[in-house]
Amino acid sequence: MSYCVNCGVKLDPSLDRCPLCNTPVINPNEVSHTHPVPPFPKETGQVEVVKRKDLAILLSVSLTAAAAVCGLLNLLVFSSSLWSLYVIGACLLLWVIFIPAVIYTRLPIYVSLLFDGLAAGLYEYLIGFNTPDHDWFFRLALPLTALVTAEAILFAFLIRRVSSAFLMTGLYFFVEAGILCVGIELLIRNFLDLPPALSWSALVLAICAVIVIALLTILSRSRLRNAVRRRLHF
Repeated sequence: MSYCVNCGVKLDPSLDRCPLCNTPVINPNEVSHTHPVPPFPKETGQVEVVKRKDLAILLSVSLTAAAAVCGLLNLLVFSSSLWSLYVIGACLLLWVIFIPAVIYTRLPIYVSLLFDGLAAGLYEYLIGFNTPDHDWFFRLALPLTALVTAEAILFAFLIRRVSSAFLMTGLYFFVEAGILCVGIELLIRNFLDLPPALSWSALVLAICAVIVIALLTILSRSRLRNAVRRRLHF
């Protein structure tokens, strides 16, 4: 049974036009390529995907333009301080983070994380130009950036080379979180010329240790491990 595409009235199979609105009746199975206006498109329309190279060029030009404009404004107009270094460093940091993911996806993640850490360190060094004392950079910012970068690379290595299971990933995370908090407090105390000691990081380390022991217990017992996987649906 067929119906008019315009008004929806039921049509007799012998009709060439709708008796109500005079719309032509066309059987899609009988439409030839010589028909002047086909009732439906012959090809599926699709928006062309943006190429990675073009996206990388757009991103690079945009970040370069932003850094250059801010640099010129700082040099010619607002020259009271080197504020443009903040923008230039941020643009460089964004470029280092996003360009490998956009233009070269086969770059090892360890190299990408290393570049990210170097870019962050360079950004902190540029910020140091606006501070009278660079001691904070060498004694606090740079070691802290190195610690975070090293832990990020180690985390990626463990997931890729050892195990990427949910429970193992949680184990890696809490171990590194405890170490990171201890490292942060020790670096801060060293920067403030205080003797090495643990206060708030000891509490975080104790919590992480309890969670790590629980995860190790679950991982060592197959029945516990399977029960947790069934209840968490992974």
